[in-house]
Amino acid sequence: MTAPSLTNEDLAPVPANKRTWGTGNYVALWISMSLCIPTYTMASSMINQGMSWWQAVLTIFIGNVIVLVPMLLNGYAGAKYGIPFPVLARASFGTKGANIPAMLRAIVACGWFGIQTWIGGASLYNLLRAWNPALQPINNSTLLPQLIPAICFLLFWLLNMFIVYKGVESIKKLLVFKAIFLPLAAIALFCWAVVAAKGLGPILNQPSKFANNPAFFSFFFPALTAVVGFWATLSLNIPDFTRYAKSQQAHIKGQALGLAPSMTLFAFVGVVVTSASTIIYGSPHWDPVELAGKFESKLVVSLAMIGILISTLATNIAANIVSPANDFSNLSPSKINFRTGGYITGIIGLLIFPWKLMADPNGYIFTWLIAYSGLLGPIGGIMIVDYFFIRKKELLIDDLYSHTGFYQYKNGFNLAAVIALLLGILPNLPGFLLQIKLIEPDLFPQWVSHLYNYAWFIGFFVSGFLYRIFMRSSIPSNQTILA
Repeated sequence: MTAPSLTNEDLAPVPANKRTWGTGNYVALWISMSLCIPTYTMASSMINQGMSWWQAVLTIFIGNVIVLVPMLLNGYAGAKYGIPFPVLARASFGTKGANIPAMLRAIVACGWFGIQTWIGGASLYNLLRAWNPALQPINNSTLLPQLIPAICFLLFWLLNMFIVYKGVESIKKLLVFKAIFLPLAAIALFCWAVVAAKGLGPILNQPSKFANNPAFFSFFFPALTAVVGFWATLSLNIPDFTRYAKSQQAHIKGQALGLAPSMTLFAFVGVVVTSASTIIYGSPHWDPVELAGKFESKLVVSLAMIGILISTLATNIAANIVSPANDFSNLSPSKINFRTGGYITGIIGLLIFPWKLMADPNGYIFTWLIAYSGLLGPIGGIMIVDYFFIRKKELLIDDLYSHTGFYQYKNGFNLAAVIALLLGILPNLPGFLLQIKLIEPDLFPQWVSHLYNYAWFIGFFVSGFLYRIFMRSSIPSNQTILA
């Protein structure tokens, strides 16, 4: 019997006649999702930290090929049953326990919402600076930014909340604008970089700044983990999108064609422009908002900032509001709808101090991308092992919406999944505490702290392996023994 506390219109399975997304839709989805400022900053931050252009582009390509695997595997159940991520998580974590991965994933989305909102607010401030050069550059090295940048940030935040109030349908026109503007803007930036640096030759000849192979690999593996972590959120909640697929082939082909190529191409633009800024200005500028603010033409700066504002707004709603709103709704489906979930996302996005995450490329890669990949990797390992090895790709859909079915476990929590999750996070904890300077470097052996550089991979495989051991008593026919 379906429990009202486990379902609402947003969480119910999508009926077959409403699964209309084909291959082209998923290609377009990934092009739209990939063409965003954080993609650019991820690539440019690698140049800023010392990589050559080809090292940065290759790292991003490899990372996206790796994350495509869990993306396709987790998307399988969504396409087969039409269910979203929080509902799929009930099979492994329990009808109540599913709130644990849903909340971890939602908090990360709130972080991304804050980052994108800060980018939009900074663009608004730089638009003002273009017409009033007396205004000082943004200083986000302090606990709080200056007054006017903070006001711009809050204004852009309020604009996001207004779109949430109006409903997700109001974003359609902005998404169309983004799909047109960002590719054109990327081409324009690329052309500017080539012309200003007097050809691609000087740009592509910029050497790696790592003195030797050990120095390079000490940065490469954390950077690769960061690239995987970049889409660790979507690799979990991809069922939110594949539930609308016409077939398994539609989303598999669409994602394979859309994810890695579009990420790599846009990252290449970021790499070229950042390398060119080193030649032109004497030092690499990894933040495109800051870089655009250096252009002499007020009109060019204004157009660039308006474009970034609109495209960032569209990305923020589509990528960072829809999914966490579903996750928060899973907490109490009868009380939390899309609008309420969106407001919760917005408030948490304020409280994470996104300007501090964007203050320097080292913090962006090591503190943000790698840290949350260490939380989400274990969840992905558990869910994939559960669906493919425990359930054999078969779920009892009605029981996912019932407190008395096979996925109830004990009091609604599958302790096997919860314990496997904690044990998958544990090896990465010392490195994270060291990264944020809460412990002394000599408190743990060096190799223990270095595990953090592989956070997603370690969490994914440790939790997946332990979960399979803990669930060895499950019945192959999907009739799981209740704890």
